Amino acid sequence: MFDTFLSGRMSAGVTEEADRQMAILAGQLETADAVMIGAGSGLSTAAGFVYNGERFQKYFGDFADRFGIRDMYSGGFFPFPDKETYWAWWSRHIYYNRYVKAPSDVYPELLSLVKDKDYFVLTTNVDHQFQLAGFDKKRLFYTQGDYGLLQSVNPKIRKTYDNAEMVTRMMEAQGFVRDQDGVFQPPQNGKLKMQVPSALIPQCPDDGSEMTMNLRCDNSFVQDDGWYAACERYQDFIRRHRKMHVLYLELGVGMNTPVIIKFPFWKAVQENRKAFYACINKGEAYCPEKIAERAVCIDGDIGEVLQKLN
Repeated sequence: MFDTFLSGRMSAGVTEEADRQMAILAGQLETADAVMIGAGSGLSTAAGFVYNGERFQKYFGDFADRFGIRDMYSGGFFPFPDKETYWAWWSRHIYYNRYVKAPSDVYPELLSLVKDKDYFVLTTNVDHQFQLAGFDKKRLFYTQGDYGLLQSVNPKIRKTYDNAEMVTRMMEAQGFVRDQDGVFQPPQNGKLKMQVPSALIPQCPDDGSEMTMNLRCDNSFVQDDGWYAACERYQDFIRRHRKMHVLYLELGVGMNTPVIIKFPFWKAVQENRKAFYACINKGEAYCPEKIAERAVCIDGDIGEVLQKLN
């Protein structure tokens, strides 16, 4: 579909050109009738949600020492020896990537730019940072799931279940303690249990089967009523603004799943002469030549760009 669409335009690495593109984007944010935000993992990375290094070592150092795991992403696929260890890992992973705000103000900075506009967010991120930053949950569509939800391993159970309470109990059982801000931290002696009690292993309340994360990794992913309601709100937003001046603002989206955000954004701008496309992505800022006259591609740190725009 996009075979003739992919000769992209990289943003120039010249300060003058970057300033020009920033000015154009600022003007679009001011004049657009609506803003359609497409957010990928690069946005959360810019906000400080990194899966390795110091952050990983602080919360998963014991798992690194025992199992040789070197980052949170690969740890999600590790064959742990038992369910008690599996849920010790995943309760930490869920907690620090879903229930704790990102270290930087990238998401609040983004909200400040669009809060007075008619906006909608389409995202492949599963870390809930938009809502934690104050975005209207009725304007969000998490296409790939949510760390805050579990589902039965039996995909015939078309429901999801909030996991906040069970994750809290698992964190406490491992020895984490809350700091003055209410955030779980490793104890001062650094000693944590790497298993949760068997009684805390979640079971589906509907059929008693095992449970797993509500993340799209295969065809067993459950799209529940909430997912379909958000999808309908997204489609309604697109329908209502089809012929209007819409800024399609793409942030940190790569080519892992381009059919969700990137390709639809390109297509929408090509079909609507009033629409405008903006891509902010460090190292991957480009667009098709067919829409280049109505686009800016800023190759840089998303956080820095948003700060400048504010």
